[in-house]
Amino acid sequence: MHHQKRTACSVPTATAVRAASVSLPSATDASSAASVPSSSAASAPASSTASIPVSSAVNPSSVPSSSAASSASSVATLASSGSASSSAASAAPSASSTASGNTGDKLVVAHHMIGNVYPYTLENWAEDVSMASASGIDGFALNMGTDEWQPARVADAYQAAQESGTNFKLFLSLDMTCRLALRSADNAAKLRAIVNQFADHPNQLMYDNRVFVSTFSGEKCNFGQGSVADGWKSQFYQHADLAGKIYFVPSFFVDPAQFSQFADIMDGDFNWNSAWPIDVTTQSAKSLLSSAKSVSNLAASVSGNVTLDGTSFTSLLGGLSNGLGPLLGSTDTDEKHLQSLSSLTGGNAKRDGQKRAYMASASPWFFTHYGADTFNKNFIYLADQHLYSNRWENLISSRDSFDIVQLLTWNDYGESHYIGPIKGDQPKSNAWVDGFNHTAWLDMTQYYATAFKTGSFPAIEKDKLIMWARPHVASATASDAVGKPTNFELTEDAVWAVAMTSAPATVTLNGQTFDVPAGLTKLAVPLSAGEGMAGSIARDGTNTVELNPEFTFEGSPKTYNYNAFVVGATAA
Repeated sequence: MHHQKRTACSVPTATAVRAASVSLPSATDASSAASVPSSSAASAPASSTASIPVSSAVNPSSVPSSSAASSASSVATLASSGSASSSAASAAPSASSTASGNTGDKLVVAHHMIGNVYPYTLENWAEDVSMASASGIDGFALNMGTDEWQPARVADAYQAAQESGTNFKLFLSLDMTCRLALRSADNAAKLRAIVNQFADHPNQLMYDNRVFVSTFSGEKCNFGQGSVADGWKSQFYQHADLAGKIYFVPSFFVDPAQFSQFADIMDGDFNWNSAWPIDVTTQSAKSLLSSAKSVSNLAASVSGNVTLDGTSFTSLLGGLSNGLGPLLGSTDTDEKHLQSLSSLTGGNAKRDGQKRAYMASASPWFFTHYGADTFNKNFIYLADQHLYSNRWENLISSRDSFDIVQLLTWNDYGESHYIGPIKGDQPKSNAWVDGFNHTAWLDMTQYYATAFKTGSFPAIEKDKLIMWARPHVASATASDAVGKPTNFELTEDAVWAVAMTSAPATVTLNGQTFDVPAGLTKLAVPLSAGEGMAGSIARDGTNTVELNPEFTFEGSPKTYNYNAFVVGATAA
């Protein structure tokens, strides 16, 4: 089988959910949030913007300041034009939004699974490059495994990028999870060869005048040496074939406190798991409920020793999910990685006074549903409460700390976090992917990517509406042998939406109306079994955008599917 077998995506970071970091707001907090004029930034109490009940909207969206990204102690407007954040306003924008790879430039790249492109042609690659480039993405991280056919597809990607005329950049992300049985020096030689094959290509991403190389995992590969660090150092980073040529930014799934052992090889760090609140689980949510002394937004007061059955837990979770809001898109894990990275000495990264690069991640979704007969992973990461927007907003507000944002992913269908079109060769994920296009999220990507790279949000010239929902009720029961995914209880029955408006307008979602300012506004309405999904943007009594997809929220599905059904439309 020629598919990349992703097995390490759920490797946890060293951080854990802390009850003290979660604020459980009252039911009136978000609905009472003041509307901030789109032309200025404003400070507001955290309780006014920290959460979004499904029956109300935040007008406008807000970004925490860089000094308190996770606590939302201050906010700045995401206007159709203007400063990206209160902290970014004083920072000089990046000199260029192109993928030059000069240290100091901000870059946005997307993770592209080569294991899913077996049938790709040069034309397919050209389509991907064109679509990504138009969406504010500067390049692809090419996740490459061990299949013999993969180098040919990688070569096609480089050719398509060169022929596009867009200065679109590429770099290798060496997937080490499929190389665990190949830990010899010979395997390292193969890695060096593939890096050198594309090192001089005009579309290779160069960083600090070196070939940018990343990994997925690799913290267990010693290449026949006495330790992992020695293996990567002697057989890869400082080997004569590559010495002084590469800028190495791996994603090693280790506690950041262990970075010191890799000081001689890590030019930077890629924090894969920072895209999702991976420590927010059903179990951690139950723990928070059980330890709460008084939570006004819950249906009942919960004391420390209460044991909750599934029914009561689900009924109480709606209130708790709002309290979890500050954890969705938080930069807490980034801060830990950055602190450990900045303390490293040695290696080549600090030559000429350059700091080590930090590559954060962002992702709109996560659901995977493989049984024991395939990849045996069946779980979700919580992506409600506008995870993608919240993550981007936190990254933008603290953009001085982040060099590159890697989007997870362009085409990893098996984990449902693809933002590119559905094509190529799926890894046995058709049951929950077919018919669930996610490309409407690219409009949001372009908006946020521009703000991250330049320090200012772009003007919205045409109204846009993006809507998404899961296909069935969260608590539904299906005759599915794989079973419900772990953490399904965290999900909400809602239509989530983002309205991007060129001027103040009225947004209608499933019959509920919201007056929104110019800029980007996050909205949500509850969804019940049997209902559809419909939305519009109107101004001066005329609809500028209408969305009415063929969609019915199921109460009794045949199989479990917690993927997102995403649609979008733009004004003519």
